[in-house]
Formats: sequence, structure tokens, C-alpha cells
Amino acid sequence: MSPENVSARLRPGGTPDRRRDRSPVAAARRLSRPAGVLVLAVPVVCYVAAVDPGQAGHYPTCPFLALTGYECPGCGALRTIHALAHGHLREALGLNVFAVVMIPVLAFFWLRWTAARALDRPVRTRVADPRLIWAFLGAVLLFWLVRNLPFGAVLAA
Repeated sequence: MSPENVSARLRPGGTPDRRRDRSPVAAARRLSRPAGVLVLAVPVVCYVAAVDPGQAGHYPTCPFLALTGYECPGCGALRTIHALAHGHLREALGLNVFAVVMIPVLAFFWLRWTAARALDRPVRTRVADPRLIWAFLGAVLLFWLVRNLPFGAVLAA
């Protein structure tokens, strides 16, 4: 922020001006990024719902699967989204249970971000306690490992 912007935000006594811009233009500007994510996500989900990822030739192969022969944590996610779009929850859970669990989590964080921007409140920069983030990373790695072991075939797509 430039010095002239800082001085413009100070009251005559030198205290900061806490008033927020409540104009419709400012609200639209604040909501532009969450809306942009939604505008990009909806057509992608609609395309995946319309074009079956289970049929060859429509989507590229997972690079990790192509190189190693093992499934990554995301393998089966497109087919999971396709199944969910058609209301087949049991099939989606069989394809990639981790993706099914993460969709509501991602929706929660998008809604929290959108609400913060709509109310002109600061967006939290810290998503969660670092221990929770490390536990999540551990769960992803464990899921990745187990789904590629013989007894974890139930987690494989």
C-alpha cells in the first residue's frame, strides 16, 4: 500500500478509518474470486457428468499410473465425480472413497471463503492447526499406500 493510501485511510486524529466500502461494486469485486472458482468448477463437473471417464479416449491417463502401474490418491476421482453426478453414491465410494470424503470438505472451505468475502471480513490465512494438516497429509499417504497393497484392493479404482 502506498503512503498516500495509508494517509487517506486515517481519520483527522491519526486513527485508522474502520469503515468498509459497502457499495455493490465493492461487493462484486470482493466476490469475484470465489465466483470465478465456481464459474470454472461448474462447467468442469458438468462435462465430467456428461462424458463418461470410464470410456477410453476421453481423458488422459494418470501419469503416475502410466509410469509405475500403481494408483495415486486421485486415481478414480473423475469416475467418482461422474458417479456422484448421476446419484450413484455406492459406486463413487467404490471408485475413490477419499475423493468422496474430500468433496464436502472443499465445499466447506469454498463457502467459508465466500462468506468471508461477502461480509468483507478477513479471510483466514491459516486453514487449520499444523498438526491437523500433517495428519491429513499422513492420511493421504496412507490411503495411497494401502490402496496399492493386495489387501487394499477394495480402495483401488
